[in-house]
Amino acid sequence: MDSCRWDEAPGAALAAVRGVLTDIDDTLTRDGAIEPAALAALQALADAGRHCIAITGRPAGWSEPFAMAWPVAAIVAENGAVMLRRDGNRLRHDFTQDAPTRAANAQRLAACAADVLARVPGATLARDSAGRQTDIAIDHSEFAHLDEAQIAQVVAVMRAHGLSATVSSIHINGWIGAHSKWTAARWAVETALGRVFDPADWLYVGDSTNDQTMFQQMPLSVGVANIARFWPQLLHRPRWVTRGERGQGFAEVVARLLQSSPRN
Repeated sequence: MDSCRWDEAPGAALAAVRGVLTDIDDTLTRDGAIEPAALAALQALADAGRHCIAITGRPAGWSEPFAMAWPVAAIVAENGAVMLRRDGNRLRHDFTQDAPTRAANAQRLAACAADVLARVPGATLARDSAGRQTDIAIDHSEFAHLDEAQIAQVVAVMRAHGLSATVSSIHINGWIGAHSKWTAARWAVETALGRVFDPADWLYVGDSTNDQTMFQQMPLSVGVANIARFWPQLLHRPRWVTRGERGQGFAEVVARLLQSSPRN
């Protein structure tokens, strides 16, 4: 790896960080459930006055209980299309696209999904598809397995239908629109927190190829150790890599960050 170890990150580089932006699957979670160390780290951030915003390819429906239960300012689901945040005892949903646009896109997405299933042997829809409102997802590593050639074929079919397509640690996601994890970061910070988004104020944590835009755009970025699986495919890599994997790696990030930037 050409990135530095996270425990070697200079405190001076972290002193101005005001909050954390993070992926969810295999960054906070293991086998779909948040690791206790990661949940404790989220609480430690909140207790220290640091905001955390999670940005995921998971669907809005899957994300809803976590947006209510976890100490985060918001969860942006479906790769930047849907933002979920607490509003008192209620959960608020915001969308990047209006309802007529989402309805029109749904027909194109369904047609693309059918084409993928017909053309790529072994392809199956992700089991969380019922909770998706703005995208489609094909399982490659959660409950099914697709090899690299099959994954590439799925991506090619999606793009032939005019979709944006990315590969996470578990799914291949396709959607219509210019939104992304990068646009989600600005949207969430400015909408949920009422602040101007300055990338230098934030640290990003991720684990796979669908985090590349964030690794490219964010001056401070960390990959949890299981990013090694995707290292050869990454055109843009994180600045640092943790020793621990998944939620343990995220906890490592938070501990070092809070140690280096103690101000509130």
